[in-house]
Amino acid sequence: MKKHFLPVVLAAAAILTAAAARTDKSDPVVMSINGKDIHRSEFKYLYEKNNLQQMQPQTIDEYVDMFVVYKLKVADAETTGIDTTETFLKEYNGYCADLSRPYMRDSLVEERLVREAYDRMATSRRVSHIMLPVGTTVAEKEANRQRLDSIRTAILNGADFGEMAVKFSADRSAANNRGNMGYINPNMYPYPFEKAAYDTPVGAISEVVDDAPYGLHIIKVSDEKPNPGTVSARHILKMTKGLSREAIAVKKAQIDSIYSLLVAGADFEDMAKRESDDRGSAARGGNLGEFGTGRMVPQFEEAAFALKEGEISKPFSTSFGYHIVQTLSHNPVPSIDRLRPQIKMAMARDTRADMPRKAQMEKFREQYGISLDDKTFEEVKKQTASAPDARSAFEAMKNSDLVVASLPDTRITVADVYNVIPENVRESASDAYGIFIEAAERALDDATEKYAMARLVHENTDYRNIVNEYRDGILLFEISNQNVWGRSTSDAAALEDYFKANRDKYTWDQPRFKGYVVLATSDSVASAAKDFLAANKIENDSLVHTLRGRFNREVKVERILSAMGENPIIDEIAFSGPKAKPVGKWVAWFPYETRMIDAPEEAADVRGAVTTDYQQQLESEWVKSLRSKYKVKLNKKELKKLSKEK
Repeated sequence: MKKHFLPVVLAAAAILTAAAARTDKSDPVVMSINGKDIHRSEFKYLYEKNNLQQMQPQTIDEYVDMFVVYKLKVADAETTGIDTTETFLKEYNGYCADLSRPYMRDSLVEERLVREAYDRMATSRRVSHIMLPVGTTVAEKEANRQRLDSIRTAILNGADFGEMAVKFSADRSAANNRGNMGYINPNMYPYPFEKAAYDTPVGAISEVVDDAPYGLHIIKVSDEKPNPGTVSARHILKMTKGLSREAIAVKKAQIDSIYSLLVAGADFEDMAKRESDDRGSAARGGNLGEFGTGRMVPQFEEAAFALKEGEISKPFSTSFGYHIVQTLSHNPVPSIDRLRPQIKMAMARDTRADMPRKAQMEKFREQYGISLDDKTFEEVKKQTASAPDARSAFEAMKNSDLVVASLPDTRITVADVYNVIPENVRESASDAYGIFIEAAERALDDATEKYAMARLVHENTDYRNIVNEYRDGILLFEISNQNVWGRSTSDAAALEDYFKANRDKYTWDQPRFKGYVVLATSDSVASAAKDFLAANKIENDSLVHTLRGRFNREVKVERILSAMGENPIIDEIAFSGPKAKPVGKWVAWFPYETRMIDAPEEAADVRGAVTTDYQQQLESEWVKSLRSKYKVKLNKKELKKLSKEK
């Protein structure tokens, strides 16, 4: 029989069943509830967590009974089938996926990448580049790679890098900057580009860098200097881009005049608001915030970093126009702990995002003996090479039973890999075998991850205990809602019967005023509402609807049960209190269908107390039935050992 990927739902749902079958002597069974073993590690974990939450810690003996009741309820939920419902599985599997995610990444690789990015922040590198497009096919990409390699060889043999950039680079800015990108810092560009820029020695030119989908590059590193950190600065700009020579001269005169005023003591912020052509920053008094090297055009950056705090530059020009800059502060590179979230955010956006996962999957492959079948790949390579085109090659994969990789609980076939290749990729691809290899690696990683997730509960006690706790918590809530909380709130008749049977328990130390109060937006509306009610017999259930229909939002009806001193309006109406103040737009009111009562008449009069007591009764009856329904077996010897350790 053909076996395919182990579904996520089945993998997660099987976790606890499989975990229950453990026979680890270092983690003995401390009790059995309805035939399901509870191990020492789980019991101890929950006991210690419970004691951390208690003001007065419990002994093992005191905790055992509470724990047994908890597990009896979970057993009842399982018997009811709550753990097999779609709602439960969706929530539980989602939690398992989130909780297991850190275990599916190699933390050492992730930390190495963070440290690598931070260490690179110690220096800024001046780089130039020449870029060619990736191309739309494998053949185009390879042709552009060879062309760029030839350009690199020509430069190494004496050709001028800047001239070659102007002539060949697909980066249109090369026409003006000759490929010069200025100084760059980590996390400014995609990782392959950054890695090449920092790995290439100063004065050298990198090999061809594949920065797909952005392009193919060669990078020249011309200088390296200590990273100055960041500056906070503001500026005043007179834009000259696209202007005539005469208009540019006017802008130059304007910026010189502004500089003279600043030197004479004019306020920089005020001048920026009134005079700067950069209206975005002008609204903030010219403030550009905090920025590092490589974020501004080179001339602007050099001026801002060269100034002392509070110092104002003389007017200078960039491709945008004439600027005056004031540097507000110099800020060194922060500590790695402060930058860690920022670095991880940058990592999540580029090719580094999958590196820790990929490294962990390779570890799992070795640990569980999982590998790709080289013979199958050779066969697929032959088939794709002999196929007339990529479409035909993919069609040959469609129903192939050749095994790409075997896992302990499943296998991946060529057909399985075909099914994970998006249709649009199959339609447009020219290199069927290359696409197949990439898809096979992804499929194996995904299958390995699912298998490792299923194994994690066996191999990691902390994970197993947290997963158990969360699973049981969902089941406990649902079964308690069915047997206690939901019944006490949804069954009004049962709640009323309980009240009648226990009426003597519910007393008051002072009478209550019971009925309705009609509030109105004016005395005239209140008078009209009172006359309407006097002339028409309105059932209490339809009182709100009827008055709202007749008087719109000019009246409001409130059901009242209040003792003296609890409500100013009721104190005025029923207890000879002072005139109450208006409440918002409600300035007038009158009672309707009211009376004074000395004791509760119905469950609604003491709903909170009755509901709590009724829930306690339901809880007691339920627990009693659970004890008789499910078998409990305690390992007193192991519990005693655990108690002695405390």
